[in-house]
Amino acid sequence: MFDFVSVDELSALFQVVMIDVALAGDNAIVVGMAAAGLPLLQRRRAILIGILAAAVLRIIFSIFTVQLLKIVGLMVAGGILLLWVSWKLWREIRTSRKEEEAAEAALEDKNGNGPPTKTLSQAVTQIIVADVSMSLDNVLAVAGAARDHMWVLIVGLGLSVVLMGLAANVIAKLLHRYHWIAYVGLVIILYVSLVMIWDGSKMVMAAANGG
Repeated sequence: MFDFVSVDELSALFQVVMIDVALAGDNAIVVGMAAAGLPLLQRRRAILIGILAAAVLRIIFSIFTVQLLKIVGLMVAGGILLLWVSWKLWREIRTSRKEEEAAEAALEDKNGNGPPTKTLSQAVTQIIVADVSMSLDNVLAVAGAARDHMWVLIVGLGLSVVLMGLAANVIAKLLHRYHWIAYVGLVIILYVSLVMIWDGSKMVMAAANGG
């Protein structure tokens, strides 16, 4: 099998996996915090809706992102956007322990007997709004790392949905216990953003010079 996989593809796959792991923990905390104020049954429904919405959004964004990154100038814009993603992830890695505990409790179906602090529609709206940003962030980062390796992009997007849907709480706990994993993902996203800006700038210069 590995005879057909280049070192460049393996490198891209490693970057994609680390990005997915780092952003899956971020996603889990955001979804858990949005659902935390709901009764138990509604909380499960809200989390399920959030996971399904994220899956659909990732598919939609991936269809357009791969094509858009081929347009001269948009790769630079994508790289700049990823710099913002890096900053946002940096801030969210430093989320307070109280917020993390509330998110983890929601994902584990704990603390469901208290009075609700929000409605199901409010929680779902918060989750979907967050999903739009998180899905775009994830697809852009994965597409930037995968570049021309379509199978790496497909694996990366599939993995992101699986991690969010089946292992969200595990990933959130793993990242809280081993913070260095999140920082590795952050560094890779930052690296991908700088490569996109560099390569995109060369494309713009070549187009400007008639190349």
